[in-house]
Amino acid sequence: MTGHDLDEFRGEVRDWCRRQVPADWRRSQTGPADAEFRRFQHDWFQRLRHAGFAVPHWPREYGGGMSIPEQIVLYQELAAHDAPRLVLAFVAVHHAAATLLAAGTDEQRRRHLPAILDGEIWVQGFSEPGAGSDLAALQTSARRDGDGYVVTGQKVWASGAQYADWCLLLARTDPAAPKRRGISYFLLDMRSPGIEVRPIRQATGESHFCEIFLDEVRIPADGLVGAEHAGWQVAQQTLGAERGLTMLELAERLGNAGFRWLVEACGRAGPGGRRPVDDAVVADRLAALEIEIAGLRALCRDLVERHDAGVAGPADASVVKLYYSELLQRMTDFGTEVGGVAAHTMLRKPMSGGWESGAWVLDFVGSWEWTIPGGTSEIQRTIIAERGLGLPREPAGT
Repeated sequence: MTGHDLDEFRGEVRDWCRRQVPADWRRSQTGPADAEFRRFQHDWFQRLRHAGFAVPHWPREYGGGMSIPEQIVLYQELAAHDAPRLVLAFVAVHHAAATLLAAGTDEQRRRHLPAILDGEIWVQGFSEPGAGSDLAALQTSARRDGDGYVVTGQKVWASGAQYADWCLLLARTDPAAPKRRGISYFLLDMRSPGIEVRPIRQATGESHFCEIFLDEVRIPADGLVGAEHAGWQVAQQTLGAERGLTMLELAERLGNAGFRWLVEACGRAGPGGRRPVDDAVVADRLAALEIEIAGLRALCRDLVERHDAGVAGPADASVVKLYYSELLQRMTDFGTEVGGVAAHTMLRKPMSGGWESGAWVLDFVGSWEWTIPGGTSEIQRTIIAERGLGLPREPAGT
């Protein structure tokens, strides 16, 4: 695609955003009831879908097929126009789709990929109370029973489980095998008998995280993804999506709306007419953050391009995930510093927004979540050291 073609595409996306991004969505999505939140998310997803913008990273035969330069332009414009984020569809269009495309059967892809486009919501059932960073220590069991499996156990930190139709589930099918070799990967219908979902109230006031309790839940044999006992290998496809390609949109949002709000906060006059940006230290911090954001955006574009070319390194996605999550913390922390008393009086943020909303204290508290999912920052550093730099593996038990 030539530069002229990209300019034309940018103009089309820009015109679409001006017509389609709801002008008052932040107000309507601050403190909505669950049913209204779900309705809004579904309607926004369908607007993007009909424009061809919902799943640009999917293969063309499934509704995607957008080139990497086009995807970059798309996410830049959505961020620049402060479009709502696909919160409820995030796991479905990224994690579930990546897993199905890499390891699912033809029947699983035919069943679920069109359904995701119609609005099917997914949750990730990986972490457990005793198996977070050490995911391979999970204890949820799945025993073979006739033409299916019976699952019993508990999952935690399952984002959006109260809305989900399906779950990407890891369960232990061979308790005698070494930890990573006895795990299988399943597609679980969340309407199955024996499932209880309990939302967890968070420090931000939201209840996005959930616990999932599984009591003798039956999964048909065709819900198995990949080979039995080979779920750990399949899970790497899911985690790779969480650490890699999903970062492209998040980086553009951080670099557009998020940084713009920070600059605006620094430019507002406080007591005595002074503005934070008039302070040399504040101006220096803004410049440093802008440089870091530019680096993040470049890293994301480079990762997506090399992933598309099949030459991405084994630790490249971990570098991006680690960089984004800790930069998000630094930026929202600074926003809290310069936001003054007003930042501490904001008790809600838009549910359909990004991790940076301009409600700086809530954003900062929420930013700590990002150093945990998809592998903690400590896990990312270990991956980078061992797989990226080739350093000796950390001795077991240390």
